[in-house]
Amino acid sequence: MVKIRKIINELAPYVPGRSINEIAEEYNLEKKDIIKLGSNENPLGPSPEAIKAVQEEVMKINQYPESGLSDLKEEISAYSGVSPDQVVIGGDGADEIIEILGKTFMDPGCEFIVPLPSYMYYEYILQTYEAVPIYARWDVEKNKLDVPSVIDSINKKTRIIFLCTPNNPTGGLIDKEDIETILKATDALVVVDEAYFEFSLVNNVDLLKSYSNLFIMRTFSKVLGLAGMRIGYGLSNPELIEYMHRSKPVFSLTKLSHVAALATLRDKNYIKKSTDYSIASREFLYTEISKINNLKIFDSKANYLLIDVHDTGITATELSKKLLKEGIIVRDCTSFKGLDEYWIRASVGTMEDNKKFVQVLKSLVTH
Repeated sequence: MVKIRKIINELAPYVPGRSINEIAEEYNLEKKDIIKLGSNENPLGPSPEAIKAVQEEVMKINQYPESGLSDLKEEISAYSGVSPDQVVIGGDGADEIIEILGKTFMDPGCEFIVPLPSYMYYEYILQTYEAVPIYARWDVEKNKLDVPSVIDSINKKTRIIFLCTPNNPTGGLIDKEDIETILKATDALVVVDEAYFEFSLVNNVDLLKSYSNLFIMRTFSKVLGLAGMRIGYGLSNPELIEYMHRSKPVFSLTKLSHVAALATLRDKNYIKKSTDYSIASREFLYTEISKINNLKIFDSKANYLLIDVHDTGITATELSKKLLKEGIIVRDCTSFKGLDEYWIRASVGTMEDNKKFVQVLKSLVTH
């Protein structure tokens, strides 16, 4: 039998959100009637300019894509307030950026820190490099990072510390002062995951000038509406970015993703509309779900909300299945380390979808 690496053989599969196709087939539903609130996507769809750019480029997919991506780096640098040599671009969303971090910085036996609960793909990827996860704490009730738990976890083996802000799945922000406290406490790489920063109207780019061990990770999958095109990027100092380019695949971004990303960043009206709409959608959901007695909903600065269902008498898995039967997909958070089996996460939707979700949710949890 072919030999499989021990770490791969023992690695538990990552559990992503369920797709519309899967749900339609399992529950005998029409795909057009399904409301998808499980994957933190943009409810308005992509920029019309991105669609146009893809249509114009599609006849060139027999050609290799660009490798340097200098025009896209220029647009990202202008959007982010950095120079182009501070940008690295990944072709599988932010997930490829995590992969490049693993290739560049992780040796077998070294450690990385993740406050729980948080995005579990950090752990899933870096363990394949035989790195060891060390768990710090996110205080769910306060929806705040437990900074001392991070500081206490740092040792000579620490290579990377992941700080997700807004945090997934809780939606809470990490104070800039707390990020600086951690940066000052270590020479390990502090990765600030800003996948949802646009919805919070807060970012930490200004810290790049003062801290050489800071790396900021972002994506085109959320407010920029290109989850299906798989584009991520990272920001740091030029020296660190140069090292990452040594381990980055040369042609990781497709031609269609390239032009879609360029067109989206240039469509300022779309970005503002997407941001404003998602924030309004989030605030609507927070206000309306707060009125349901058996639920506790957490204030969020992202495009999703964490909901505590302990008082409903049913688990997140049971509630998620009930919602699926009604054609509504939310994220059952049972697979998130640091949470028990009584939490769901709901993404923002269109206002019409939001109203249906609130109505169905209330009917399922009130007696």
